[in-house]
Amino acid sequence: MEMSEQPRERRSAPRTITPLSVPAVNGPGILRFPLKHAALSESVRSALDEDGAFDDVTTIATVVSDRRSRGTLVAREKGVVCGVPLALEAFRLLDPKVSIRVDREDGTRVRADEPVLFVTGHARGLLSAERVALNYLQRLSGIATLTARYVDAVKGTKAKILDTRKTTPGWRTLEKYAVRAGGGTNHRMNLSTGVLIKDNHLAALDGDIAMAVSRARAIASPGVKIEVECDRLEQVERAVTAGADVILLDNMTPDLMHECVRLVNGRAILEASGGVNLSSVRRIAESGIDWISVGALTHSAPSMDLALDFD
Repeated sequence: MEMSEQPRERRSAPRTITPLSVPAVNGPGILRFPLKHAALSESVRSALDEDGAFDDVTTIATVVSDRRSRGTLVAREKGVVCGVPLALEAFRLLDPKVSIRVDREDGTRVRADEPVLFVTGHARGLLSAERVALNYLQRLSGIATLTARYVDAVKGTKAKILDTRKTTPGWRTLEKYAVRAGGGTNHRMNLSTGVLIKDNHLAALDGDIAMAVSRARAIASPGVKIEVECDRLEQVERAVTAGADVILLDNMTPDLMHECVRLVNGRAILEASGGVNLSSVRRIAESGIDWISVGALTHSAPSMDLALDFD
């Protein structure tokens, strides 16, 4: 008796880009690459110039000009992919006729040894673009992967994982995009897009939270949230009374955070910050906090191990 054929796993067709014309989108508008194509190309060209990729002496000396090659960009460990549009642009700038098949878009989780994309083109171009393509992918995928670990750790609670302004100079837009790729939420992009009154600001006003909030409200654009950093229960009460939209609980214990949650009772958004790590984030989230900001997402994320293997 013949065994019945097992149903095949249904998978979406891989996306082919030859050449890249539109940066990657993961789903219908869920994760949009933050740079327009001109800015994307300028950023990648600058990175290639920095690496001397247009004058790659080693490759020119060892690879004949008409040789073609195929390569597979593979994840060496499990994680979340991010930076595919940048990698594609690196290959395109060295070989405008390169053929690329993308199997895993930004924001996609991959297993170890799973292919991310395939490239076919002039061997010189692929070799010269390899390092820059990997630098973008490894750095941004590392941030996305670490973010996903934090997001997974607080599942089942209402807490959102947020990034901070602790980013690599010149890379903030990309690194905050990587946080979104990992399922996190962006905090304010820069000093002009949100108000965060910290202890040093309050020291300039002799600790007067009400005055600080009032002045910020008068200057800030309509709709901009006013946030106040507090490290004591008494400050939290004053911040709520002053009309703060968000209260940052700085280096508080989870038990004290829980007291703050009961005190505020929904009158403001509560954000936890300071001393957050993967071993403590779940307990912090279970205190009933709304947001948890984690500087480590961008300043301490290890690069994800990816490699380009040539046939």
